[in-house]
Amino acid sequence: MKQLTALTVAMGRGFTRDRMTVFWSVIFPLMFLVMFGGILTDRGTARIDITQVGDAQLFEALPPQALAEIEKSIKIKKSNDLDATLEAVRKGDTAAAIYQEGNTIVVRYSAADQVKAAQVQGMVSGIIDAANASAAQAPPVWGLKTQQVEDESLTTIQYVTPGMLGWAVAMSAVFGAAVNLVAWRKSGLLRRLRLTPVPTSSVVLARVGVSLVVAMAQTLIFLGVAVFGFDLKLTGWWPLLFPLIMVGTLAFLSIGLLAGSVTKTEEAAVGLANFVVLPMAFLSGSFFPLDGAPSWLQAVSKALPLRHLNDGMLDVMVRGEGPAAIVMPMVILIGFAAVLTFISMRMFRWDA
Repeated sequence: MKQLTALTVAMGRGFTRDRMTVFWSVIFPLMFLVMFGGILTDRGTARIDITQVGDAQLFEALPPQALAEIEKSIKIKKSNDLDATLEAVRKGDTAAAIYQEGNTIVVRYSAADQVKAAQVQGMVSGIIDAANASAAQAPPVWGLKTQQVEDESLTTIQYVTPGMLGWAVAMSAVFGAAVNLVAWRKSGLLRRLRLTPVPTSSVVLARVGVSLVVAMAQTLIFLGVAVFGFDLKLTGWWPLLFPLIMVGTLAFLSIGLLAGSVTKTEEAAVGLANFVVLPMAFLSGSFFPLDGAPSWLQAVSKALPLRHLNDGMLDVMVRGEGPAAIVMPMVILIGFAAVLTFISMRMFRWDA
């Protein structure tokens, strides 16, 4: 019994002294608990912006008290320009356009924002049901018609592909840069390269070139599988993906360069890359939308490069927006890459 107790205590001390084991056993899973708790915890219905086009007697006839209750969940803006409002829905600037055709309330939503679309349809349907129920024995007065603003033939693959492609590009660039840098340092290859006439810039540009070629190949493969296997429909501006992904690759390379600069082994580099890329994919909306996430989580998401890459790809692949849609994401990605590359250079080591 004494031997068992002594061995247990010794192993327990060994566990607590191994920082990497403690991190991957406790801290990393706990981080996901906090992240998913923030995303999935029921905090009540988020307030959603919708736009009422023209007059809608259903809303205007509501008692002030009922309207006040509704506006706790939705913020109703008014417009007289249906085309401009539908364009705003396509761009994600407003969740839905609502207007009246006779006694029918029409809800136009974007299939790119499925969560908001479902919430708006549910709210309006509930209002109509309540209005019809209040009409006592009379036949139902109001009807509901819902329709997405995009082509009805568009399917979920339109909105899944950008996020999955962004995640794949991030994984490849971060892991490739981090693991290769550590492996070359451990094997002494970096030191030998430093002693040759080959300039450092050539080594860096070679790594960048490989990552860009891989990213372009990933893009073509993903698009090919999605188009021919799942009927993905590309908009006329889809080639804008390529400059956007090239800049995104530079941003992710800077993350990999930083990870490779601060770690000493391939295992540590892989662990740190996983620690960065996987949570970033969740927080950037690669796997599911973050519409219902709390404001602090939304703020964290907007600080991540993958979020801006995903948003830019969604704009040109799904919403059909032109070059202006990728300008801001590209500026942010370039700035992110410049800052992290500068930090990485300060921490870079030629020798193990």
